[in-house]
Amino acid sequence: MRIGFDHDKYTAMQSEHIRERIAAFGGKLYLELGGKLFDDYHASRVLPGFRPDSKVSMLLNLKDQAELVIAINADDIEKSKVRGDLGITYDLDVLRLIDAFRSIGLYVGSVVMTRWQEQRSAIAFKKRLESLGVRVFRHFPIEGYPYDVKHIVSDEGFGRNEYIVTSRPLILVTAPGPGSGKMATCLSQLYQEHQRGIQAGYAKFETFPIWNLPLQHPVNVAYEAATADLDDVNMIDPFHLEAYGQTTVNYNRDIEIFPVLNALFEYIYGSSPYKSPTDMGVNMAGNCIIDDEACQEAAKQEIIRRYYAASCAVKRGQAKETEVAKIELLLQKMNLTDENRPVIAAARQRAEETGNEALALELPDGRIVTGKTTNLLGPSAALMLNALKALAGIEKKVQLISPTVIEPIQTLKCQYLGNHNPRLHSDEILLALSICAATDENAAKAMAQLPRLAGCEAHSTVILSPVDDKIFRRLKINLTCDPRYQSHKLYHP
Repeated sequence: MRIGFDHDKYTAMQSEHIRERIAAFGGKLYLELGGKLFDDYHASRVLPGFRPDSKVSMLLNLKDQAELVIAINADDIEKSKVRGDLGITYDLDVLRLIDAFRSIGLYVGSVVMTRWQEQRSAIAFKKRLESLGVRVFRHFPIEGYPYDVKHIVSDEGFGRNEYIVTSRPLILVTAPGPGSGKMATCLSQLYQEHQRGIQAGYAKFETFPIWNLPLQHPVNVAYEAATADLDDVNMIDPFHLEAYGQTTVNYNRDIEIFPVLNALFEYIYGSSPYKSPTDMGVNMAGNCIIDDEACQEAAKQEIIRRYYAASCAVKRGQAKETEVAKIELLLQKMNLTDENRPVIAAARQRAEETGNEALALELPDGRIVTGKTTNLLGPSAALMLNALKALAGIEKKVQLISPTVIEPIQTLKCQYLGNHNPRLHSDEILLALSICAATDENAAKAMAQLPRLAGCEAHSTVILSPVDDKIFRRLKINLTCDPRYQSHKLYHP
């Protein structure tokens, strides 16, 4: 709960650094945005004080200069690829992003569909965007990309792509997910701008790994855990070390591709503006850490959480065992075990005592409360009530919700909606609590504590239902689960 990151310093320093980079390239910069702009909960977990919208807050300082281009891989549209954290397809996320950017005053100039090959779903989505007044441009697959530099930087390579018409000095290239072609879009535009006699540059804005933190710093190791499915590995940037004698951290994909990028820059400009992958970055996050110990501890918790998230994903058939094995190695490297996450032992002990599923949650003051399965409540709902009582200073024996409120909900679930389990989920118990809060002072006190659950750590001895999992996410509770289901059924919705 300790603050380790200065949000205000970050937004000021980062926006100023980007302005400097724009000026260095003669007034126009293509800035590839790595990671998430909205809802960057990974960054907010490992850098306490970094807000999920910190990047957007920074960009708002530049909104009069900035124009957004959203890249989406046409193959991902055709395959209906889903964004895992939101559960929506990439094409729908493009619409969501446009709405979100516009709602805060950022200008969305266009959408570029990369790897365009006349895919049927991509054609339909292009027509839909255009009917909504959004400009769409097409970029095509380039044979030999990214290694056949001579072919790529030619009329048959980048020259074949449609030129994205832009009107502002800072072009922010973002996407709904990885593999969308952001870097290729930027490089293609550099070539096209050069052909038209327009000076423009390229830079990359990616928060992790943080280049000026040590290689084995927990914040950087947590990034490796978060990208275990991508096989990203943090590395010392050898190009930066050779050029400047300074040790900095980057990751394998940028280091591997840098010689190719360098050659591309030389073909386009005649010489490369960068001596290393680190040079390309504009990330100032490492300069805004004000309590390194707090960030280290937060990052260690994230590594453990990532291990349990990957283990549960394997159980659901959504991930590979290799992801879990990779994170296990990171746990060993950092000397982390379940003992570093107290809620795990508390939940398992409660489950052993009751012979049923249980959850535990650590409150902001370090107290741990638990919830068990009862005749009326599932363990998530029970935990929610117990936690709110503890935060409000209400005795555990006090009844917050009248049975006259619970019974009609159970009747609705079982007799009218076809459910077989009468126990209330966490969303249902919160609705019931809100009803009681209108007339009961204790219930109102408990409801008022909900914001204080944000950032709390919790653990479940079973994989929670999608309903309960969603409520924990919305309340911003950092949840982990043992990788097993409550029942032995084959189908789990």
